[in-house]
Amino acid sequence: MKNKRGQNTKRKIVSAAWRLFYEQGYDHTTVDEIIELSETSKGSFYHYFEGKDALLSSLSMLFDEKYEELIPTLTDDMDSFEKLLYLNQELFQLIENSVSLDLLARLYSTQLTTKGEKHLLDHNRIYYKLLRQIVQEGQSRGELRTDLSVNEITKLYALCERALMYDWCICNGDYSLKSYAKTVMPMLLREIRKNS
Repeated sequence: MKNKRGQNTKRKIVSAAWRLFYEQGYDHTTVDEIIELSETSKGSFYHYFEGKDALLSSLSMLFDEKYEELIPTLTDDMDSFEKLLYLNQELFQLIENSVSLDLLARLYSTQLTTKGEKHLLDHNRIYYKLLRQIVQEGQSRGELRTDLSVNEITKLYALCERALMYDWCICNGDYSLKSYAKTVMPMLLREIRKNS
């Protein structure tokens, strides 16, 4: 129970922080504003985060929250390929509406230079667990190739998403990430379909 309460507190801090980062910019957001919006305490904030910079790596938590929200919307009449594309569209919509381009670029740069934990590659995240589950179902239903492992297909999917986000960052968001992915992701992932 205590652990669940702690996770909820951490999530509240992360959600508040990213909302403020998006609305007023990272540099103009203070720890006190994050604490106030999250309705938590300074002690709680510093229990989970060393400071505001530590929140940059928490973007993956925001993504996982979105995936948890989407799980009930995945229906049995959707095949696994459709589920993957649907999740991609929803995630990219979240990014376009809630994550500033500057912060996404900062996240990528911290993941490239950090010697510590690489949150985007943490396979214990809900993101990876859900993707593996969908791929496994797709293989058992005969929708996805079985000559590639669940982990290989999951890695390919995540790689495609990261590549699109990276390109969007270096192009300064000159196009709609969601719209571009709607066209490109099916092409990039076509080879994972059985008998494609």
